[in-house]
Amino acid sequence: MDELGTIESPIVLTNTLSVGTAVESVVAWTIAQAGNDDVRSVNALVGETNDGGLNDIRGLHVRREHVLAAIRDAVDGPVVEGGVGAGAGTQAFGWKGGIGTSSRRLPARYQEHTLGVLVQSNYGGVLTIDGAPVGKELGRYAFREPEVAGLPRRSGPADSAAEAGPEPHAPGPDGSCMIVVATDAPLTARDLKRLAARAVFGLARTGSSYSNGSGDFAIAFSTARTGTPLPTDALSPLFQAALETTEEAVYNSLLRATTVTSNGRTVDAIPVDRLRDILKKYGR
Repeated sequence: MDELGTIESPIVLTNTLSVGTAVESVVAWTIAQAGNDDVRSVNALVGETNDGGLNDIRGLHVRREHVLAAIRDAVDGPVVEGGVGAGAGTQAFGWKGGIGTSSRRLPARYQEHTLGVLVQSNYGGVLTIDGAPVGKELGRYAFREPEVAGLPRRSGPADSAAEAGPEPHAPGPDGSCMIVVATDAPLTARDLKRLAARAVFGLARTGSSYSNGSGDFAIAFSTARTGTPLPTDALSPLFQAALETTEEAVYNSLLRATTVTSNGRTVDAIPVDRLRDILKKYGR
């Protein structure tokens, strides 16, 4: 894709060990489409995150019929969010993660272009929402100092919230986030790559650690079929939209998720009532 600047297939998201199955399935779907009788090369586009905590990932349960059904059943309209599809087994910031979306329409002075983002959240750090240190207030964040029996806890922002109940597990910083950015703005492949980079930067607003085991990737594409590509000095509003939508999509993936017990583990949904209190405390 970097070489050609084009996308030749649907974009499929799955888990780490199902990439091979997804690629094979996307290739089969693509060559079966009308007019593709002579196609002998397909660069299938598949993204993954490792959901092995909740998912029996070694069971290799994703099969060709599942991938083909996902492509066949895709429809216009609102996207289902939370623990669905490739987000069924993901975790983020120690809470249940999943699929999240968000979009922005630019003002008329910026030609009213639209930009949308979809994320598959499965990463860690110190959750921050609109600048508020939510992860610390909830007592669940990466690199938190473990409690030692007989020794007092260090004071910190998490103390009062942590006393509300035991932490079921200390969230690690590792994991990944897949980000898909779509826009109707006419952009070159080079500028779409720049736009994708801004989406990855948007994870910083959420408190991402970008840690050693976190493979954070974004893919951006344009639906514009005609028109002169935007000049580079007209891209900044789209860059701002990519930052905002990525941040909001991550929050939506958390807020729409539900508690899941699977593979011998339970991962809680983020407690919305407590979250509201924290945001109110910080004037958000």
